[in-house]
Amino acid sequence: MNLLEKLDAAAAARKAQLPTGLSAFGIPIEEIYSPTEARIGERRILLLGTNNYLGLSFAPECREAAHEAIDKEGTGTTGSRMANGNYSGHRALEMEFAEFYQCRSCIVFTTGYQANLGTISGLIGTGDVALIDGDSHASIYDGCILSGADIIRFRHNDMADLEKRLRRLGDRSKNTLIIVEGIYSMLGDQAPLAEIVNLKNAYSSTLLLDEAHSLGVLGETGQGLAEKTKLSSEVDFITGTFSKSLCGIGGYCVSNHPQLDQLRYVSHPYIFTASPSPATIAATRVALRLLRNGNKLREQLWRNARQLYSHLKMVGYQVGPEPGPVVATILGNPQQALALWNGLLENNIYVNLILPPAAPEGKSLVRCSVNAAHTSEQIEYVCQTFSKLYTSIIQ
Repeated sequence: MNLLEKLDAAAAARKAQLPTGLSAFGIPIEEIYSPTEARIGERRILLLGTNNYLGLSFAPECREAAHEAIDKEGTGTTGSRMANGNYSGHRALEMEFAEFYQCRSCIVFTTGYQANLGTISGLIGTGDVALIDGDSHASIYDGCILSGADIIRFRHNDMADLEKRLRRLGDRSKNTLIIVEGIYSMLGDQAPLAEIVNLKNAYSSTLLLDEAHSLGVLGETGQGLAEKTKLSSEVDFITGTFSKSLCGIGGYCVSNHPQLDQLRYVSHPYIFTASPSPATIAATRVALRLLRNGNKLREQLWRNARQLYSHLKMVGYQVGPEPGPVVATILGNPQQALALWNGLLENNIYVNLILPPAAPEGKSLVRCSVNAAHTSEQIEYVCQTFSKLYTSIIQ
């Protein structure tokens, strides 16, 4: 099989999962009206498939900052941070993130994906060990592959399995980077951070926590799981993204270890990628300020999340282990998931469809993402639509 035939085989496998004419992935969004509404084709639809957790994508303060940055600095930097793309805004955002986390320093990356790619591949290398949760994001897997380190997976949130693997490593545990996430994007559950920290300390390992989906969502000021559990000082490196609660694009790593700044000189994803555009940086700086002061937004987000989660569970859907901004319904096969996803779209509700192998344990998911801009009436409409479809599709 040559290179092109491999792509043909992948396309055939994808097509076999989807009924003729149904395009569930990469649906064109024709117009965006607000953080909660858009147009797909001729339908005005309710957006329940974004990671816009605090609903800041249309915040006037962020848009104004982005416009001003374009007027002053142009549309792009046209170079990496190591060349000409190290503007005052980039450095200011790094200082503001470090201060937000009360950490010594921060590195800003061009995407959240690159934050994991660049941090992981800079921290570990050949002869080291990456010990990662089995449900880790693709950026974590790819960062580990790029590093050349030995990759060992432990069962999702299974602390007995994590300890068993640390114990088997012996002295190599001291050269081991444990990688977990604050909130996991598939089922919306949280890492048992206190137990992970205890094991990290017991085996003299290093811990990286990806707060991509928990930034803005957990903790008094929205730092994430580390703040919620009061374990920030025990986490060696925290990575995250601008593309969810901060409604931009980009990523970061913060740490109290002085060695973090050395990553600027060894991390290829950082060295060889053009830096984020001035508009993105300016909007993110304002969004970070809104996030820090966003207690009311977080409260509304959690009211919406609990409303949807409790209703789906009450109706009879199998849902993730705990409520949160990611509310996943777990289906036994792709056909049920497709029918539910399509039924929701026919009722003008857009959600995410996750099919094997992306979904954990070979399951299929219909994943909702709620945000602080959803009204209780919108969430109630979603609840009632799920109830109607349960009767016709699941039972």
